[in-house]
Amino acid sequence: MFIDIDCAQIKKFGQNAYGDYFVSKRTDNQERLIAVLSDGLGSGIKANILSCMTANMMMRFIEEDIPIQKAAQTIMDSLPVCQVRQISYATFSAIDCQNDGSVWVVEEGNPSFLWMRGHEALEPEYQEYTSPKFSDRHLKIYQFKAEVGDRLIFCSDGVTQAGIGTANYPLGFKREGFLEYVKECLNKQPNISSTELSSKVIQKALSVEPGKHAGDDISCAVLYFRNPRKAIVFTGPPYNKIKDREYCLAFNFFNGKKAICGGTTANMISRELKKEIVNLPQTQSGDLPPVAAMEGVELVTEGILTLTRATEYLEREELNHQDAAGQLVDFFLSTDIIEFMVGAMLNQAHYDPSLPIEIEVRRTIIKKMKKLLEEKYFKQVTIHYI
Repeated sequence: MFIDIDCAQIKKFGQNAYGDYFVSKRTDNQERLIAVLSDGLGSGIKANILSCMTANMMMRFIEEDIPIQKAAQTIMDSLPVCQVRQISYATFSAIDCQNDGSVWVVEEGNPSFLWMRGHEALEPEYQEYTSPKFSDRHLKIYQFKAEVGDRLIFCSDGVTQAGIGTANYPLGFKREGFLEYVKECLNKQPNISSTELSSKVIQKALSVEPGKHAGDDISCAVLYFRNPRKAIVFTGPPYNKIKDREYCLAFNFFNGKKAICGGTTANMISRELKKEIVNLPQTQSGDLPPVAAMEGVELVTEGILTLTRATEYLEREELNHQDAAGQLVDFFLSTDIIEFMVGAMLNQAHYDPSLPIEIEVRRTIIKKMKKLLEEKYFKQVTIHYI
């Protein structure tokens, strides 16, 4: 299985920092996923610091193979109490799961998560641990096995308390409203991505707030266990020309979506596989060369310049461009596991010492793109130099 994960957030109205903090990381050769959502006391900079500290401490403990329940107990017992409000400085939910579906969850203070199978909610059993130091702090510890198609949905109380005090929601949106809205989304879009579902939840919460102004930080994180969507990108001809046909055949028989970045690469694949390159009508704006088409390939673009621009879009989170780089970004975001075949033959057309290194060296661009796709967009990425 592949675990599709994303988190959407809205700051409290009038604040310039998120009081909630979310962090996730894939480890153990991408087989394990750890994630933490923490809600700092109050809002703004102070809450941001508290939630960031709590989430990163929890992440570090779990990464170092401290059992998740022990890590959570240590943090819960260590968090100080606000002298004014007499409550903990932060609450948190932590998830440690494997690609085989093994899941451990701990919660302290956050709303209980949803475990959805299809559009029905499951109620997992849990153990409860009360802090010996703070009698009002309780830890819920879950261990269960997820199946293909399951979703785990976490939120801060900005979702469940949205609209509190209004005529329609005197007690807030509550967990029941949260659950019913998720069911509605899954009924309409059974294959909805984690990115889209998390965004829909926070927008729904915002819609019930007075004046659509967030009265608190609003966060929703979604994990979706599903069969992976695979993609391959071939860019740059192989170092050894004798290997051209071998690598072209490997590309052709890859089980997943395919993209080619580079005119020389496209010509080589066209020659070896006897597939025509079709120039498409120029329908896009901008200064990049237009995309082309080839049978069995989803996207054919120019190489270095397009890869560089796509990297810039990913870095700046500009995901709505319609040029060739924007289409390449869409290609990446619609998949889970991305494999790059990067040729080592130097393209003399781009060998210019006066140009930035991102333009001069293809592999530097791909390495930067890999880092962005993994850390910002939660993709699983491998690079094969050929």
